[in-house]
Amino acid sequence: MRTSLKYIKIIGVLTTIIATVASCKKEYLEPQPLSFYEPSATYVDATAMRAALAACARNLRFEYYGGNPAILTEMLFTEIAVEGVTDKSGPAQDLNLQITPDGVQADDDDHNKIYVYWREGYSGIKYANTVISRIDDATYSSPAERNAILGAAYFHRALRYYKLVHQFGDVPAIMNEITAPKLDFYSTKKDVILQKIKLDLDSALLWTSDNVNKGEVTKGAVAHLLTKVNLALGDFDAAITAANVAINGPYSLMKTNFGSAPAPIVFVPGSATPQSLPHNVIWDLHRPENKSIGANKEGLYMIIDRFGDGQFGTGMTIMRQAVAFWGTNVNTPSGKKGTYDNLTADLVQSNFVGRGIGRTRPSNYAQYEIWNDPNDLRHAKGNWMNMEDLLYNEPGLKTINDPNYLKNLQLRNAAGGLLCTDTIRSWYGWPQYKVFVDDNENAPKQGGHSDWYMFRLAETYLLRAEAYFWKGNQALAAADINAVRTRANCAPITAADVNMGTILDERARELYFEENRKTEMTRISFLFAKTGKAAENGKVYSLANISESNYLYDRVMAKNNFYKLGIVTNHNDKYTMSPYHILWPIPTRSINGNSNGRINQNKGYVGFENNVPALDKIP
Repeated sequence: MRTSLKYIKIIGVLTTIIATVASCKKEYLEPQPLSFYEPSATYVDATAMRAALAACARNLRFEYYGGNPAILTEMLFTEIAVEGVTDKSGPAQDLNLQITPDGVQADDDDHNKIYVYWREGYSGIKYANTVISRIDDATYSSPAERNAILGAAYFHRALRYYKLVHQFGDVPAIMNEITAPKLDFYSTKKDVILQKIKLDLDSALLWTSDNVNKGEVTKGAVAHLLTKVNLALGDFDAAITAANVAINGPYSLMKTNFGSAPAPIVFVPGSATPQSLPHNVIWDLHRPENKSIGANKEGLYMIIDRFGDGQFGTGMTIMRQAVAFWGTNVNTPSGKKGTYDNLTADLVQSNFVGRGIGRTRPSNYAQYEIWNDPNDLRHAKGNWMNMEDLLYNEPGLKTINDPNYLKNLQLRNAAGGLLCTDTIRSWYGWPQYKVFVDDNENAPKQGGHSDWYMFRLAETYLLRAEAYFWKGNQALAAADINAVRTRANCAPITAADVNMGTILDERARELYFEENRKTEMTRISFLFAKTGKAAENGKVYSLANISESNYLYDRVMAKNNFYKLGIVTNHNDKYTMSPYHILWPIPTRSINGNSNGRINQNKGYVGFENNVPALDKIP
């Protein structure tokens, strides 16, 4: 009887459950989120708006950090460097073959980062537009607080558009938050976008302050970017005025030693212990420990990267990217393997220069030709590392008592034969003061965590020098160039020395791995075509055929020996480049996905024939 009652109770419970489930039909299958993201309930105060600005700042880090950072792609389209990895065909070397609307869509470390610039550029615009569109949905302690946040958002949006229009030309101009699917974008003329961001930056300059935390938008950074935009528009007086705001502000070029970072070192033949050299201001300026300290007055806008913040677990990997692949392909005069980049050698050279893979291969121009002053601290021993400064440290050499052990490397033997089997990847010099970033996470070291200069006052001086050059005031241009040169212990130049090549030479010496060099050279090339001013090569350019003839291409062909000579790698990849590379191709996926509009393709690439007139006003 008890058993029967037990089953009756179970059946009753099951019947109740079944009835309940039946009455609810399939509602029990519907997911029940634990919380909702509701913008109107999120962006309600200044704290929330600043959090959105933090996303803008975080988005900028893709350019300098991780494996094969995007800035290297900017460098290899100029006269200073090429892609140096020679054991595969993915890296961008044969630009005529590889730089196509389809070919730029890869997003891995063995390919160029053109698509990453496109994607992350519009991601940054999205974050900034969220703040701009919702600026008056939040409450603030004062109108000044509201305006400062809006000014910072204007800066971030302007920065992305400044790069996009010089990387890709006419692009869609999205100036509002997009809250619903949209497939009808149209390209807008480059100068129309530049005019818009100039107006935004003019306002931001009034609203922002220099009294902010490192990594936040400063008035100096706004002035610096506004200088570039004014230059791009050909408004040289306005460019000088904007540059003056930064130069006459609370910033200054660092001219004496500062900070408490370790000193530069040199390797001593016969010894497994490097020797420390005296500090110098160039070394101190670029030490990770010194970049964001209060004593450093040169940084206008800083990218912040600290160990443990989780964004890029491997840090910069800058030594992996910029240092030669010195641990391989280098032999002794006796024909033995000469170098060893692991940790079991008596002299662990990778602890001091990193384990490079030779990705950023400097041209002869960048490595030799621009260094015309023997007193230049940027090329001084300890600050600059040549392959001959390294020592043969292969442990096997010690075992066999090879006389070359712990002696300086040599490129050729007594008979003149090469001792390096891949001189593209494994034999070149690098700015040790710039790329040495100690690394506590990788063994061998690759380059750890460090804040990085995105905008620095030295560049502001060179931008103002450029504005004076366009105006024909060579004397003031020389004075600004000399402010940078003499800080590096170089002899000053004269007004008669000034031309665009002089300015670009100084930028190459000073701004390696900081400037977007392709972006800046494209801007300069459009200015030569717009103004009709003759370049130092004697040529006059025109906007009408800029994809067939331009200053960038001509300078690259004159200065970059790899593209000029069509050098072939050990993997049989040839270095090539064409004039139309002044602008990158718009990725195919973005054009095809925009089914109800038209994003134009640049001349020289497949799809250009389908273009429609670009918009002459912001939608």
